[in-house]
Amino acid sequence: LRPPTVIGQFHTLFFGSIRMFFLGVLGFAVYGNEALHFSCDPDKREVNLFCYNQFRPITPQVFWALQLVIVLVPGAFFHLYAACKSIKQEDILQKSSYTGFYIFSVFLRIVLEVVAFWLQIQLFGFKVNAIYMCDVGALEKKFNFTRCMVPEHFEKTIFLIAMYTFTVITVILCVAEIFEISCRRLGFLKTQ
Repeated sequence: LRPPTVIGQFHTLFFGSIRMFFLGVLGFAVYGNEALHFSCDPDKREVNLFCYNQFRPITPQVFWALQLVIVLVPGAFFHLYAACKSIKQEDILQKSSYTGFYIFSVFLRIVLEVVAFWLQIQLFGFKVNAIYMCDVGALEKKFNFTRCMVPEHFEKTIFLIAMYTFTVITVILCVAEIFEISCRRLGFLKTQ
C-alpha cells in the first residue's frame, strides 16, 4: 500500500531514499572516525575519552538513525492498520475515518520531526567549532578546562545544516500532504 497522494509518494521517495542514503553513506564518512581523532591537551586517552563524551553525549549518526525510525512509526502503524483491514489505496481518501486516521499519522510525523529538530539544536547547535573547551574538573586534575581539537569541523557543520534542511523539507512535505488531502476531500482537486 503506497501513500494515497502524490506528495505522500514523493515524501516516501525523498525520506526513504535520499535521506537514508545521505545519512548512511555521507554520515559515516563525516562522523565515522570522530572519536578516534578527537584530541585534547594533554593528549591522554583518559582525557580524550572523557572530553569526547562531554562533547558528544550522543553521536549524530545514532541520533539521526533514531529520528528516522521514530518518524517512520506513525506511517507504519497506519499501513499495518490498513493491511489488517484490507483497505485499498483509493478508500483512504473516500472514507472519512480512514482519511482522519491517515491525516493523524501525517500530523504525528510533523510533531516528531519538530521535536527532533529542537533536540538536534539542543544537542549539536548549528555550527561545529574547531576548538572545544572541556571541563575536566571531575577528573580531579590541576586544571579545570582543557582545549580539545574537533576533527573536520567544517564538514560537520555542512552536514548539520543538511540534516536540518532534510527535516524542514520533510515537515513541508507533510504539511503539503495534509493540504492536498483537505483539498481533495473538499472537492477542489480531483481524486486520483
